Amino acid sequence: MPELAILRTLDHLIWALIAGAAVIVLAAPFGSNFYIDVNTFGAPLGACLVLAAAAWFYRNWRRDQKLAAGLESTAQVIAFATVGAPLSYLAAAANLPLRDHAFDAIDRMLGLDWVALLTWMNQHPALYAVLHPIYLSLTIQMTIAVLCLAFSGRLLWLRVYTLAFVLAALVTIALSVVLPAAGVWPHLGLTASGSPHIIPAVNTSWPVFFGLRDGSVRALVAIGSEGIITFPSLHAALAVILIGALWPMRMLRWVALALNTAMLVATPVDGSHYFIDVLTGIAIGILGFVAAHAIATRRRHAPVPMAAGKLPQLASGD
Repeated sequence: MPELAILRTLDHLIWALIAGAAVIVLAAPFGSNFYIDVNTFGAPLGACLVLAAAAWFYRNWRRDQKLAAGLESTAQVIAFATVGAPLSYLAAAANLPLRDHAFDAIDRMLGLDWVALLTWMNQHPALYAVLHPIYLSLTIQMTIAVLCLAFSGRLLWLRVYTLAFVLAALVTIALSVVLPAAGVWPHLGLTASGSPHIIPAVNTSWPVFFGLRDGSVRALVAIGSEGIITFPSLHAALAVILIGALWPMRMLRWVALALNTAMLVATPVDGSHYFIDVLTGIAIGILGFVAAHAIATRRRHAPVPMAAGKLPQLASGD
């Protein structure tokens, strides 16, 4: 199959997954007491439309495939984040029994002491001051990854990265339905006053999470949404995916590895995650990337017309 046809096939698959999530969110108010806060969706959807239109222009008129790919993949990431957040709200509203006790027990069985990590973080405030912004750097890293892959000409690898992100996020949201958890901080009854150098990044999400479970929160929002998933850790999954996405770029691979290893270290405390959340998130990230790579490879080996020409090697990061 010609290279451009492969890229468009993968783009269509990514958009189809985003559309499927959007349909679920749009249908929610008709079968429940949820409502969509339209004002929070205007800006991201407007940005997606502008980016998608610009991608179409540079793909069909100005013929700059690198710029078109960067614009479209950015639109896809924004679009999925826009519908993925309210989708996670619907997942939390299933209100199945919390699994915090089980996850805490698994950590202990593995010999992993979350409180010891918190204590160590409190004893090293300078280190935590470095880890905290790295934990919050996910959006910036994801945007940089899109731009680097697009403008270095790794257009097929860019689709693998974007598809891996969407697949990992969907699996994470699905698992959060059947294995919900509040997180370590509320489970252990910890407060910021007991950790003078640490304020968990998720401290504003707990009222939303419990409100979704008891029915007091019913607004589906895009801008201003809270990260409410404990198991598995999406941060951990995306850290792995970012490392894989940037690995073919020799100048960036070690930066990505260092930053995202630091993110994994910060995730238990900053994200109120059990260690098993992080380990499972890492596994999902690996599986998501492998699945996306396999899908792209299958399309690459589909029947090729005589004039299709030679494709770059996917394994090299193109």
